[in-house]
Amino acid sequence: MSSIGTLLAIVLLLFALVMVARAVLDWIPAPSFGGGWSVRARELTHRVTEPVIAPVRRMVRPVRIGSVSIDLAFTIVFVAVLVLRSLALSL
Repeated sequence: MSSIGTLLAIVLLLFALVMVARAVLDWIPAPSFGGGWSVRARELTHRVTEPVIAPVRRMVRPVRIGSVSIDLAFTIVFVAVLVLRSLALSL
């Protein structure tokens, strides 16, 4: 295993962890009063992950199931990060 592959794998792991944090924070309701820690954390995770997710979101339209629309861009990016990380570890 090369040092470049290891470094890349660590960066991809950190990005995957930020994506997991984003998913968890999106399920936490925002406080109706002031800006709590969850609002600041949500803004940070969106600021880090949105530049990667937004181009995928433009290419892959949301899937409509009845009146519900499911955005698959997050899932596609998350799976891609996991695949790239496993490839980086095999370098």
